[in-house]
Amino acid sequence: MRRIRQSIFALALASLPPSYCYAQTSLDPAKFFRSHTVRFIAGGGPGGGYVNYARLLAPHLAAALGTTVIVDNQPAAGGLAALNHIVASDTDGLQFIIMNGGGAVLSQLFNLPTVQYDLATVSILATVSSSPWLVLVKPDSPFQSMADLVKVGGVLRWPATGPIDGLSDGASMMCEAYALNCRVVMGYKSSNEGSLAIVRGEMDALYVSDTSANNYIKAGQSRAIAVVSKARTRFFPQMLTVFEGPTLALEQNWWLSARSEVDALGRIILASPKIPADRLGYLQSIVQKVLTDLALLADGDKLERYIEYQDPEATKKRIMDLLTEVVGERKDRLKQVVMKKYLPGG
Repeated sequence: MRRIRQSIFALALASLPPSYCYAQTSLDPAKFFRSHTVRFIAGGGPGGGYVNYARLLAPHLAAALGTTVIVDNQPAAGGLAALNHIVASDTDGLQFIIMNGGGAVLSQLFNLPTVQYDLATVSILATVSSSPWLVLVKPDSPFQSMADLVKVGGVLRWPATGPIDGLSDGASMMCEAYALNCRVVMGYKSSNEGSLAIVRGEMDALYVSDTSANNYIKAGQSRAIAVVSKARTRFFPQMLTVFEGPTLALEQNWWLSARSEVDALGRIILASPKIPADRLGYLQSIVQKVLTDLALLADGDKLERYIEYQDPEATKKRIMDLLTEVVGERKDRLKQVVMKKYLPGG
């Protein structure tokens, strides 16, 4: 009779979804990941920084997990569509995404209908890096500083991939800070395409991270005229930041400081809130091991894609600080500037 009961239990367990079985057993997380393929999603356009970071990290993650890690580029809505899917469907921890932390926070802050996640509950694996962002113009542009942009009589055109992609919301906040006459033009597939649009004369300025800016400048596509950060960029240490230049008006300082804080969220790795706790803890430890490994840091230095690991707790604090501190009239105005004022039809 005992054997019959054991057989019935085994058959019943086999009929359950895999995620239920793993959640209900004491299967070692390391063994679980070694027996499954992991999908590492890059929430950015082809040739952009997120894809490059994902490809840099993937082989190191594969070695640490003892399995295959596939890089999957899903740029739709700056990675928000992919994050929505992961949050809704992944209960195993076999999918995670590297994406723009600022975009994820602003989209939730503005209560956009496309947001189906809550950053208070999403599993955070780490911050990979946090870059200063720069304003670029074409190499032979007459503009030497933000002050020169202020003097422009016509409309300044900024390329972007979507309404909240770093490029677009960053450009809008810069235009508001300096009271510029701007238009953000969406539809470019990546910041690289945006940089080429400046070379062709289609666009006038580009707002982009310093890691991408470094590549475009070395390729002769662009020239930097402003660093929007409290710290200087390692690629162009001689350049003063906007906070080191002429004295800023109070309102101007708020917009630039807010933008700097959004950019400081950096490139973050997020996963589903439904992952079993022991498996999540294991994943977080693996990501920490990889992002602090000297071999990866050396690879990143060679590609000039630097790594600045921040743990899940520190990452979540920075996220929640922004979500809870920007409220009321300030939040409404920020949304109007980012989502309407400088976009087509605004």
